[in-house]
Amino acid sequence: MTAARPGLRPFVAAACGAAAALGQAPWSLWPLALSGLAGGVALAAAAPTARGAALTAWAFGAGHFALALDWIVEPFLVEPERHGWMAPFALLFMAGGLALFWGLAGWLSARLRAGAAGFAVALAAAEALRSHVLTGFPWALPGHVWIGLPPMQLAALAGTGALTLATLTLAALPAAAGWRGLVAAVAGVALLWGAGLWRASGPLPPPPGPVVRVVQPNAAQDLKWDPVWAETFFARQLDATAADPRPDLVLWPETAVDFLLNRPGDGLDRIAAAAAGVPVAFGVQRTEGWRGWNSLALMGRDGRIAAVYDKHRLVPFGEYLPGGDLLFDLFGVGAFAAQEGQGYSAGPGPRTMPVPGVGRALPLICYEAVFPGLIRAAEARPDVLMLATNDAWFGRRSGPFQHLGLARLRAVEFGLPAVRAANTGVSAVIDARGGVVAALPLGAAGHLDAALPAALPPTPYARAGEWPFVLLLGLAAAGVLWRARAPRP
Repeated sequence: MTAARPGLRPFVAAACGAAAALGQAPWSLWPLALSGLAGGVALAAAAPTARGAALTAWAFGAGHFALALDWIVEPFLVEPERHGWMAPFALLFMAGGLALFWGLAGWLSARLRAGAAGFAVALAAAEALRSHVLTGFPWALPGHVWIGLPPMQLAALAGTGALTLATLTLAALPAAAGWRGLVAAVAGVALLWGAGLWRASGPLPPPPGPVVRVVQPNAAQDLKWDPVWAETFFARQLDATAADPRPDLVLWPETAVDFLLNRPGDGLDRIAAAAAGVPVAFGVQRTEGWRGWNSLALMGRDGRIAAVYDKHRLVPFGEYLPGGDLLFDLFGVGAFAAQEGQGYSAGPGPRTMPVPGVGRALPLICYEAVFPGLIRAAEARPDVLMLATNDAWFGRRSGPFQHLGLARLRAVEFGLPAVRAANTGVSAVIDARGGVVAALPLGAAGHLDAALPAALPPTPYARAGEWPFVLLLGLAAAGVLWRARAPRP
């Protein structure tokens, strides 16, 4: 790897990045991912100049994100006659833009003469930065290659940042220490695997009793708002809600109905009739004047709306546009997902919702499940994470599976069960260690009933947040800098 000709180095690095992306869902080829990460780290560390290291690291990241985020083209293909031309540009700009963080890590580590270990630490810091800058996008992190595997359990100790730091450190060992580093990397993977198996093998508390029903209407995005099809999808959800035996809670996906909460027609009456006294949480849009919200409403046992949660963390360009009023006035350009006006307004922030017979639920709508900070920001610890999403925007590529994986990771980080209703799938009930208790496959209509898993005591990550990761990152950076400045024999 390190002997690659200078002109070929960026192309080889991009191939390494694509190999690293194959560790993400749905492929989950973690040995190939670690090999790709190791190759990319070695190439960036061997670049003779800081500029060369930056270019190599940028190409490494571009290859990674181009494959890992290939689903980003799907929203532009819902109405291909209007937006299809944007699809390739969206992927190019997304992959190239996110790869700038990797390029920065390559440049910084080369300037400091920090070698492979320094690049690994700098890249972990850059990925943490990417998770927060410009609203943040903590998707397809290197640590995500462990989702669904025993090492995922490390996230309960110090979060996904620590999982990413550990993964990149293991990938850097062969380049930093030759065959001894390779042996150490294999031993490190075995240690993570064993520790994860130990944690995952412990008994979970018995389910507290409530049965939840997750409804999946399988509404294709290009048909979702067609009046005829919208009635079909609504009827599917009503039939699933009315089915016997009766659960304790029914959860519908994001924007599950085509009416506004403030202008429901007979829609709420029909939901109440189908529910027959069972609480129903359903995704709905609502407006006040010119403002609109993407919301999750809870209908109580009496058939009345008991609580409403307004989505707080909106998807840039999907649910709102920076400078959206001006763009709408000048060019008629609005956000993709909003059905009213040019975009949604943000809600006041995370808050729990008491659900009769179930307990305290924390609603998270779609993209919000990507951000662990929203769970920590709630005013109280919930009994369950209640996730409603419309993954039809992601098509049938990797996106729906990656989104499900992130929900599993949130469950591990906080020791909380999660109930997830996805319009087209994958809908699931997830236990407090990230295990999928029950699921509906992608592209199927139906519903599932499952006993609500119990919560675990608060995890170390739930108690301390990102501080342990920041401490680990600081110690790793200090060690790398000390080694880089030490006199060489």
